[in-house]
Amino acid sequence: MGHERGTAIETRPLGRDGPRLTRVGLGMAALGRPAYITLGHAADLPGHPSPEALERHAHAVLDAAYAAGVRYVDAARSYGRAEQFVRSWLDARGLPAGDVVVGSKWGYRYTGDWQLRAARHEVKDHSLSALREQLAESRAALGPHLALYQIHSATEDTGVLGDDAVLDALASVRDGGVRVGVTVSGPGQAAAVRRALGIRRGGDPLFASVQATWNLLERSCEDALREAHAAGRAVLVKEALANGRLGPRGDAAAGPLGEIAAALGATVDAVALAAALAQPFADVVLLGASTVPQLASNLEALGVQLPVGAQGALATLREGAAEYWRRRAGLPWT
Repeated sequence: MGHERGTAIETRPLGRDGPRLTRVGLGMAALGRPAYITLGHAADLPGHPSPEALERHAHAVLDAAYAAGVRYVDAARSYGRAEQFVRSWLDARGLPAGDVVVGSKWGYRYTGDWQLRAARHEVKDHSLSALREQLAESRAALGPHLALYQIHSATEDTGVLGDDAVLDALASVRDGGVRVGVTVSGPGQAAAVRRALGIRRGGDPLFASVQATWNLLERSCEDALREAHAAGRAVLVKEALANGRLGPRGDAAAGPLGEIAAALGATVDAVALAAALAQPFADVVLLGASTVPQLASNLEALGVQLPVGAQGALATLREGAAEYWRRRAGLPWT
């Protein structure tokens, strides 16, 4: 049933005439800095890893993902040293630009200073000056490998989707050959996606992709994602395991999710990810694995065939958007 090592993974285009992305990608949020909000993350990175130790660890996970056929990697300026780790891995393996499609994001600054219990681990800044500064940093870190540059967690209240100076600057990035995307977050995700879909520059849509949270607990954005998919945007699904809540250590691992997983002889994370992959709007589902065994378990999703009626049973896990995001805001950084 599982995905065999080295077999090809289906791909989807990044917007019109863009590079092709594998249906699953590796997210670097939990691999570029020592702390993150995934449940039990401290057990995945025991102690307080140095930057050099975490780089070696990230390279091992990237190696495993590449060997399995994953060819999309998702980083961000706020993910600690994620961009640098991806670049050092690409260089060490001698992989040319385009072999792995690399996306990154701007709009948050990493402020955790490599501490596990920092007062604040990241700070949002959607200003034009932040875009200019972080774009230069991303280009310096990733060079020719940067293929997709996204606004990080755009929301209606930050005003970034109505900031003409920022949007014009992003259009220049697009016109220079790097695709531009937008990621959204929070209970207002759907409104932000729809706002982004209407933004055009030079007669063409500005954003080639949208990235949003969709999982069995938080489904409030799915209608907007269907609209994005129908409009030709690549749809990237993030947090498909709800920061670990839908994994083996999570509070949602019992009930219908656990029952279906047991019946299939699969892990609960593989079933939750298979449910995301089965959504017709989902072009790419990002994996947040922070260890090689977690990645192997996640990749089993590619071989999971959900039985008739499973989606209906899994739909009972849905929470209201406000409640979901309230609980997410309370997750500790470990």
